[in-house]
Amino acid sequence: MPAETRAKTRAETRAETRAESAEATGEERAARGDRAERRALILSAAVEVFAERGFHHARVSDVAQRAGVAAGTIYLYFKSKDDLLISLFEERMEQIVATFRAEVSALPSARERLRRFVTLHLELTAQNPALAEVLTVELRQSAKFMREYRAPQFGEFLNLLGEVISFGQSRGEIAADVEPAVARRVIFGALDELSLYWVSAKRPHVSLESVTSTLWRVCEGGLFSAAAAPLLPAPLPPPSDPHSPPSPSKGAPP
Repeated sequence: MPAETRAKTRAETRAETRAESAEATGEERAARGDRAERRALILSAAVEVFAERGFHHARVSDVAQRAGVAAGTIYLYFKSKDDLLISLFEERMEQIVATFRAEVSALPSARERLRRFVTLHLELTAQNPALAEVLTVELRQSAKFMREYRAPQFGEFLNLLGEVISFGQSRGEIAADVEPAVARRVIFGALDELSLYWVSAKRPHVSLESVTSTLWRVCEGGLFSAAAAPLLPAPLPPPSDPHSPPSPSKGAPP
């Protein structure tokens, strides 16, 4: 075989190899895309099924049917129903934290940041009641979640709230003796309870605006009303002994 022909053959072989590799890479990329899309579909179906039937009563086959996949397909992505619930929680919380952080950090003051945080949380509850019900009610039905899982994304959510409080302290908007680790849980506890009320009541007797405004007044009055003042009043002097003789007034002879 002439040298020119051999060189051409090698070049053609390399080109074919690259083409085959590119085709394989494209197929792998498409497969990964299909897998991610199917996983997202299963998670969305799980939100609906868990909210409608409750975590305990829902079956993996119910989720599969809602997602339009075979029951066995669920186990290609999740180990168990508890694993499905935990994965749902982590992924949704990661999205929530990213959204909250972007909106909150764009505001110039701690007062505005905290109010936006409160508003976003309650708006999420009202606009996506199925997800809110899963995150506030059904999640607590999983023994594995409650006993074994550390919930890192929930930690990030609390951290963001604590950062807002620390930011306010650095600007003198919030008293320095407020403990951020405690304050963030107080505020989250109120938000969580109001979310629970909202999804449980189905048709709350008060508007979302009223709920948001009331909670904000509590937060504002507790954190921002007197940032420079101490949290606790100065201690009172000890009571005088009624049996002891009165002390002489200033300037009086002994």
